[in-house]
Amino acid sequence: MNKKQKTLLIIGIIILFVIIIFSSFKRNYNSMVIMDETVSGNWSQVENVYQRRADLIPNLVNTVKGYAKHEKETLEGVIEARAKATSTTIDASKLNANSIQQFQAAQDGLSSALSKLMVVVERYPDLKANENFRDLQAQLEGTENRISVERRNFNESVKSYNAFIRQFPKNIYANMFGFEKREYFKAMEGSEKAPEVKF
Repeated sequence: MNKKQKTLLIIGIIILFVIIIFSSFKRNYNSMVIMDETVSGNWSQVENVYQRRADLIPNLVNTVKGYAKHEKETLEGVIEARAKATSTTIDASKLNANSIQQFQAAQDGLSSALSKLMVVVERYPDLKANENFRDLQAQLEGTENRISVERRNFNESVKSYNAFIRQFPKNIYANMFGFEKREYFKAMEGSEKAPEVKF
């Protein structure tokens, strides 16, 4: 093998090496982008179902108001909790433990207020028999189930994304391109206990 052939061989090996490295960077970067977008999309779905719940509440409160006029404090509590929950939003690109905890605290406040409202409703048999109220209650129950499903989907996408960016050598690429670990949607401390309602 002469000098020219050796030079061409070395250049060929270098070009092949560059192509392999570039392909690895490209493939891993694109995978991280797709997974990051999946996490953001799933977070949007979490917010979407929470918004659906918030949208049902004014109709529910108005229906209850007609039957339970002297339950003003409970109804105002639900309205205030709804206002707080709908004002707490998070940019999906800035999800961190603190922002998720703030979002969840606002949503838990609304859940607690709704639980109190449902206890109040038990005292009004005519209200429970109202078709409008039953429809709203069924929609609210369905929405609560959707919330659970979307939170689980969000956590699964976070798990896949976090596992992907922490594997070697992808962790090197993730650090180079600024892909950071995402936080899970976790149950609030003490949420395993049912809320205590006192009148």
